[in-house]
Amino acid sequence: MSKVYRIGIIGCGGIANGKHLPSLSKLDNVELAAFCDIVEERAVEARKQYGSEGAEIYTDYQELLKDASLDIVHVLTPNISHAEISIAALEAGKHVMCEKPMAKTAAEAQLMLEAAERTGKKLTIGYNNRFRQDSLYLKQLCDAGELGSIYFAKAHAIRRRAVPTWGVFLDEEKQGGGPLIDIGTHALDLTLWMMNNYQPKVVLGTTHHELSQRENAANAWGPWDPQKFSVEDSAFGMIVMENGATIMLESSWALNSLDVDEAKCSLSGTEAGADMKNGLRINGEKFSRLYTNGIELSSGGVDFYEGASENAPDIEMRRWIEAIDKDIEPVVTPKQALVVSQILEAIYESARTGKAVYFDN
Repeated sequence: MSKVYRIGIIGCGGIANGKHLPSLSKLDNVELAAFCDIVEERAVEARKQYGSEGAEIYTDYQELLKDASLDIVHVLTPNISHAEISIAALEAGKHVMCEKPMAKTAAEAQLMLEAAERTGKKLTIGYNNRFRQDSLYLKQLCDAGELGSIYFAKAHAIRRRAVPTWGVFLDEEKQGGGPLIDIGTHALDLTLWMMNNYQPKVVLGTTHHELSQRENAANAWGPWDPQKFSVEDSAFGMIVMENGATIMLESSWALNSLDVDEAKCSLSGTEAGADMKNGLRINGEKFSRLYTNGIELSSGGVDFYEGASENAPDIEMRRWIEAIDKDIEPVVTPKQALVVSQILEAIYESARTGKAVYFDN
């Protein structure tokens, strides 16, 4: 019989209840055995809905980590505490899934990677968009060389008006940034993964606070409070890789644009191109004619995909537990996630200084 893994949840807010807990609860070989939140009522409610028999409640994550029976910890807190808690959990002998981004700063992300290597425990970051049907299929095409060498790409994370007004999303101190570190991070991770290219050379970026100070603004979740909006409303970057490949990253919570896409990428290779803008489309040239092919994803046949009932978070959690159970590398490795954080930080630094940021690879 497969081992049953006991999991502790640190942070029982929106991402825990919207993604991690529902998907983990579908797995037969896990027990949701501990819940921690600084607001005790949230931990109690999470245990009530998802907890295994005898599941414990904590308001201090350090107390949770003392439980030697826990095998895995999920860190689902604001960005400012990702590194602190993840490192402590790894050093307590737990495997760790930390929500994206890896950390508030690249330096903290580096410390997380070092902790994982030092302890021998597995660490992964919650880039769940890799596990969508279109992403998994496109990754197979890229790995098979169908697009050839990918030398130009766009990472899309644009909302017309969808600024998150709850929690600490607008707090630069706790989050480290706005849409770039929140949703731009997903688009960048997806793009780098498809390209299998993690060697940036130079980054040029800009950030904007053009709409954040407007009163009574139209917004999906109601008007934001300009006084609390301390992060950028938009950020853009150009990333040039060591091999000359170029990535254009666009991210915004509020932009006057009808070209709205989130956690998507467009790829241009020597043999073909691909985009996710209207379903998954492949474009190229054959026999002196241009073609555009749409990929039908309503049926099975995608690696890691086992039917329409298994959504991206379900696949993400299943693959994570399988990586631990089979002692294999997780789909999202900490080295990959570290590069994402380094590039995001470089965009912010470039925007702040007005200069390009060069990497010492």
